[in-house]
Amino acid sequence: MHGTAAPALSQEEAFARIRLLRSPRIGPVSYAMLLARFGSAAAALEVLPDLSARGGQAYRPASADSVEREVEAARRAGARYLFHDQPSYPALLAEVEGAPPILLYRGDLTLTAAPCVAVVGARNASAAAVKLARDFAADLAGAGLTVVSGLARGIDGAAHEGAFPRTIGVIASGIDIAYPPQHGQLQERIAAEGLLVAEQPPGTEPRGSHFPSRNRIIAGLTSGTLVVEAAVKSGSLITARLAGEAGREVMAIPGSPLEPRSHGCNHLIREGAVLVNSPEDVVELLSGFDGTPRSTFGEPASAFAYAPEDFAEAEPANVAGLLTLAPVAVDEIIRQSGASAAAVQMALLELELAGRLERHAGGRVSLCA
Repeated sequence: MHGTAAPALSQEEAFARIRLLRSPRIGPVSYAMLLARFGSAAAALEVLPDLSARGGQAYRPASADSVEREVEAARRAGARYLFHDQPSYPALLAEVEGAPPILLYRGDLTLTAAPCVAVVGARNASAAAVKLARDFAADLAGAGLTVVSGLARGIDGAAHEGAFPRTIGVIASGIDIAYPPQHGQLQERIAAEGLLVAEQPPGTEPRGSHFPSRNRIIAGLTSGTLVVEAAVKSGSLITARLAGEAGREVMAIPGSPLEPRSHGCNHLIREGAVLVNSPEDVVELLSGFDGTPRSTFGEPASAFAYAPEDFAEAEPANVAGLLTLAPVAVDEIIRQSGASAAAVQMALLELELAGRLERHAGGRVSLCA
């Protein structure tokens, strides 16, 4: 999916796109393939039952009534929809594998056009690190960067507060749900003065699986991710890894080896993230970012580009026998099957719609347990 200019969406197609994405077992990858193969969401919705039947399972798309309720809830919340091929869709995010096909937002979308930096870290951060995050964010915003974070307690909240109004909050809940509840006022202020972004439908309470998805948006919106303070198992390291896989800069502030909350940052630096001591270091790294990061943390993942002509003649390959419960790269499936990339992708899509396939990070797939 690319953020190139596209013809204005009709209301009917916009509605069909929301309905397609809300249908069972449709994720960003399968959504992109269906649009590429069938040309519109309306056409894709018609063939979903047949595709799923070929994968061995009956299928029912999301109901029109449920989508009407969602659109009304978004309107009540003052939110707007942003589709992946609209000109205002953030260009950097569009480059990421599995970028959200549809976002909901409140606030100033032009903040995504400036150079963006993610500032993330521990929820249970030390007082010194919270102050550091606030000060760094203020200086970065003062230098013209937009500061992106996830509205969590600790480092995230401090980064937003320091950067106002040049800040973007990405949440794991619906756009009308404040999480954590104690950040309700902060979230509302971000929507009023900055930009608030959500991938989940309105009314969605955050679940554990939503946070890695949220983190990929934070990493995808930005030229680089700065981790201020984090333990080794912190979710901030997921954001850093996703930034590395997307070919973005990964930066970390070093800390004392005696402080467990610094071990994540020190680990990142050891693995190739750039050590930064000042906001000026971050500005220098990102002001001239040309897509080639100085950090060596993480390897860019390859992604399959969807073109309608690829699918035109493609008969789905028989790939189920090549899959196990262990994730394997789609590239490897294509090599072993001897079929075209488009044929393999169509076969994987049918298995996914039938509930037999699971997609993993880095373009890998496995059979469902």
